[in-house]
Amino acid sequence: MTAQDGKQKMPRWTAEQIPDQTGRVSVVTGANSGLGLATARALARRGGHVILAVRDEEKGRRAVADISAGRPGASLEVRRLDLADLDSVRAFSDALHTDHARLDTLVNNAGVMAPPRSASPQGHELQFACNHLGHFALTGLVLDLLAGGRDPRVVTVTSVNHRKARLRFDDLNGERDYGPMGFYDRSKLANAVFGHELHRRLTASGSPVRSLLAHPGYTATNLQTSGPTGLVKLLFGRVLRPLAQRPGAGALPQLYAATAPDARGGDLIGPDGPGELRGGPTRVALAPAAVDAATGRRLWEVSEQLTQVRFPFAAAE
Repeated sequence: MTAQDGKQKMPRWTAEQIPDQTGRVSVVTGANSGLGLATARALARRGGHVILAVRDEEKGRRAVADISAGRPGASLEVRRLDLADLDSVRAFSDALHTDHARLDTLVNNAGVMAPPRSASPQGHELQFACNHLGHFALTGLVLDLLAGGRDPRVVTVTSVNHRKARLRFDDLNGERDYGPMGFYDRSKLANAVFGHELHRRLTASGSPVRSLLAHPGYTATNLQTSGPTGLVKLLFGRVLRPLAQRPGAGALPQLYAATAPDARGGDLIGPDGPGELRGGPTRVALAPAAVDAATGRRLWEVSEQLTQVRFPFAAAE
């Protein structure tokens, strides 16, 4: 069964089943809180070296202290990365190449949700810039390091909301009709399209790197309170928050995708509960739009143009 065929029930998987990570180097974006922090903590507890890629280095250092308190001697480092700023993405990649000969896992986790319309330093709509373009550029710039890794994987975090969206290539910046949640959903569809198209292209090129996708269901994190305003913030930050699972549970799908021996390239891993809102990790279906080859090619071409990052392999047929 492929990731888009539907759910495939697995035995309940927990973070205790993460294989030994000793000797592995992982980058987790947005690792100072929420799902990113839970992911970094779990990888470090299993002996991995984890690079916390964060916009605010002081918050990153506090996250390191938090993880180290539970695991003294954990192998951690903090590096600044503002995914909305492509100059910051390039600087992060340059520094990573200087200090590391290889990378084993990249978890594209960071994101913003439903802020008022604003633009990135390069003039792109903020959610599309941070959630998709920054991760597209980062993946392309460090793919050579991943190609030298052990069982190398890219895990891109999308949302169950990707199934509600469609990409409007004639209005990626929201200049005609911006809606905060609508553009969040579009950015999460872009994540899903990217992750699947990356899988196609890696496979076609014979690369050892695997591209997988994950979504956390409904998980209580700062995402619902730091970006949204008005009714969206009230709904997700207060009214529905008691129904949400905690970050440690919400991070299990991306941890499974990043570490489980039987996780396969192209898989989308999400919760196994009703509506995929909570529960243990299982393979779930991608939206038809996410696996559409024409959409994948078009988003890839647009993303290359907007980021000026070109991946070091030929396009998939």
